Amino acid sequence: MQAWQVHELGEPGEVMRLAEVARPEPADGQVLLKVRAANINFPDALMCRGQYQVRPPLPFTPGVEICGETGDGRRVIANPALPYGGFAEYAVADAAALLPAPEALDDAEAAALHIGYQTGWFGLHRRARLEAGETLLVHAAAGGVGSAAVQLGKAAGATVIGVVGGAAKASVARGLGCDVVIDRREQDVVAAVKEATDGRGADVVYDPVGGPAYAQSAKAVAFEGRIVVVGFASGSIPSPALNHALVKNYAILGLHWGLYNTRNPKLVQHCHEQLTALAARGAIKPLVSERVPLAGAADAVQRVADGLTTGRVAVLPSTENGAAA
Repeated sequence: MQAWQVHELGEPGEVMRLAEVARPEPADGQVLLKVRAANINFPDALMCRGQYQVRPPLPFTPGVEICGETGDGRRVIANPALPYGGFAEYAVADAAALLPAPEALDDAEAAALHIGYQTGWFGLHRRARLEAGETLLVHAAAGGVGSAAVQLGKAAGATVIGVVGGAAKASVARGLGCDVVIDRREQDVVAAVKEATDGRGADVVYDPVGGPAYAQSAKAVAFEGRIVVVGFASGSIPSPALNHALVKNYAILGLHWGLYNTRNPKLVQHCHEQLTALAARGAIKPLVSERVPLAGAADAVQRVADGLTTGRVAVLPSTENGAAA
């Protein structure tokens, strides 16, 4: 089969190599899946750089989120078991963790449903307890993680403020349903949030960016607000001033979604059922901005790493799927 492999660490566009390799052999409790679509996530780029918390042995195939097909023809969502990731024609995954792909979504959309939307659901509902009528501020609202949070926030009945960088991403955020869009390149984010909320600030802040975005979050969060720390796409990990949290009465909530897979997998299944129901009624639909053939994966991962994409980029390994796109 064809698969992208990383033999040395560095920028994805430089270290990912397409090769002809043997199909992976599933271990006990694993299943071989034909990859119908693989979604690109920022952690794929971090893994190529050796900067992610999971460091598979070299060589490895990136791709942590797929829609695959089982031997009996079932369409499933899975997180491949590294080092045999999803940017390949076949991958392996733990059989017990397979989730049925929602019928309302095509392969690329289904591949993009899992990590970003599960992270959003756990962050907004499990950690922040977002309520209808509250105001949600989402950083990087046009990106893969942010776009999921925007849709989930709207589905929960929140007023959603999206922060983006640039006019093109502002247009995408409006299309996703943001009630207010702030272009951080042209506007003062904190002042714009205060203006949109009559000076109160946002009840919940969803931050996958870190760095300067977190500093803005602390200034823009409301009394008894909640800041959900999801990641650090900016490359800068902030050091919160806890005295500020005390004086202003807000909570800082960490979210590492992957822990639920081992600590409480039943919650992951429950979340998937909720997401499937939301997809069935059209309340959420992953924004797949690009669908690229397997040969275009390295370039696509690099563009995601460089922040040049919106929504999700899906890799379609099979010829027929690539042609259909």
